[in-house]
Amino acid sequence: MSIESPVKLTHNEEIKAAIPTLAGTIAATIADESADHFSDDDNQFLKFHGSYQQDDRDLRKTGKKYIMMIRGRIPGGVMTANQWCVFDDLATKYGNNTLRITTRQSIQFHGVVKSGLRPLIKKINESLLSTLAGCGDVNRNVMVAPTPAYTKARDQVFADAYKVAMALAPQTKAYHSIWIDGVQLDNEAPENKNFVDPLYGQTYLPRKFKIGFVIPPVNDMDVFTNCLGFIAIVENDQVIGYNLCAGGGMGRSHGNVQTYPRMADVIGFLTPDKLVDAAKAVLTIHRDFGDRTDRKHARLKYVVAERGVDWTRAEIEKRAGIKFAPAKPCRFTTTADLLGWHKAIDGKWFLGMFVETGRVKNAQKIALREVAEKFPGIEFRLSANQNVILANATDADKTAITTLLNSHGVKTENQARLLHAAAMACPSLPTCGLGLAESERMLPGMINRIEKLCDEVGLTNEEIIIRSTGCPNGCARPYMAELAFVGKAPGRYQVWLGGNASGTRLNRIWKDVIKEAELETELRPVLVRFVKERSAGERFGDWCDRVFLNEQPKANN
Repeated sequence: MSIESPVKLTHNEEIKAAIPTLAGTIAATIADESADHFSDDDNQFLKFHGSYQQDDRDLRKTGKKYIMMIRGRIPGGVMTANQWCVFDDLATKYGNNTLRITTRQSIQFHGVVKSGLRPLIKKINESLLSTLAGCGDVNRNVMVAPTPAYTKARDQVFADAYKVAMALAPQTKAYHSIWIDGVQLDNEAPENKNFVDPLYGQTYLPRKFKIGFVIPPVNDMDVFTNCLGFIAIVENDQVIGYNLCAGGGMGRSHGNVQTYPRMADVIGFLTPDKLVDAAKAVLTIHRDFGDRTDRKHARLKYVVAERGVDWTRAEIEKRAGIKFAPAKPCRFTTTADLLGWHKAIDGKWFLGMFVETGRVKNAQKIALREVAEKFPGIEFRLSANQNVILANATDADKTAITTLLNSHGVKTENQARLLHAAAMACPSLPTCGLGLAESERMLPGMINRIEKLCDEVGLTNEEIIIRSTGCPNGCARPYMAELAFVGKAPGRYQVWLGGNASGTRLNRIWKDVIKEAELETELRPVLVRFVKERSAGERFGDWCDRVFLNEQPKANN
């Protein structure tokens, strides 16, 4: 008779079970002025509270300088003008004087030292936003289509998404205790040691969980990259329901074929009254079936991929007490933001502002602060493409805001050339501990070189969606891009080709590694062929997928 070996859980699972409130010893470390950083276990707990402990990798030769990254939880990326002012103040006082817009409609602060961590998070909460669940093994920031141009139904979609975000928030009292009261919980007290979150249970999720809401034909949330996606079906400016999709995700690891990017599968159609029940069902499927022995294999996408769409549909129906109808037809045409001034369906104006690689700094930071102060009725919306939308402007506001921005040298029209406007990058070095190569600091210069190359081969003003990440985890959704650079080592990148403009097709690996210095040598022959062989109006990613990639030997993943 054989005896099966007990399953070996990851260390993260062990510490969550030991301290289910997620309090760790965070408050005690904050109170200890002699400590400049948190323990490894507390670093894992901090993620649930919306913070990562990092160090400035540019300074490692002279010793570690510990810094914190803090990420807001901002459902749908919607902020009041006053909240923008609060975040601007905090970036100046505690951070590196920049606001980093994320690809999930949030804002990150970089360069915060330990002593600034609690006052920063407390001020965010006083502004009626939060950092709880900005990171960690829980549902992250819920994304919502930000552009108010097409249909009044966006208000309903935002309200639905906000309801889901609140319903899926963890309930631990440690967050308030640490960041508002400044009190270390007694981890041995029975009510803390035996705490069980009513939704997440005692050990939360195996890994992170992501949700996005979109309104066709615009796929500005890259909905198929989410664990759970809701595609609004709109008739006569009313949301009649949503197509639910599940099982998407970008993360992978170099050299590990068991990890891969995946697009979510469309499961079926449901009415708005079933949204929260369905969301909880999908989340608890991840909770109960996700892999807690290997964090590289722990995302919901692997559950859906390995158990199948039919199983996933049946399990959601059972848990939510619903019956899916067949998915409604819909079509996506673009993932892009509208830049410049545009009129919304309600007659108000909104301004799409390009933010290069999501980093609000210098003149743009000063100008946006003045807009927030002088136009308190303006709504700030963060896009999943790392841009800012100023919404709800009157005719008079439009004129005055344009004048204000221009006085700081900030353009409202012709803000960026096509390649820059369509690009995204993760921060990577020097702050991210996972970065293998440059990304944010590299990409603008790389795009300048690609622009010059395009001009030389006859592709002036040709839009190509370019994304870069410093590692294979995919934070800037590189595996959906027409052209993507994924860091492998300093100055060396994996290259992926063949995504599309609508965000409905994964790209494929072309080169396992190229040297940054050899970009032109590697890319020029491909672009020359594209010019000669493309069909009328065919995009670069579509041609790569149709012709070029099918001729290439399979790259080593």
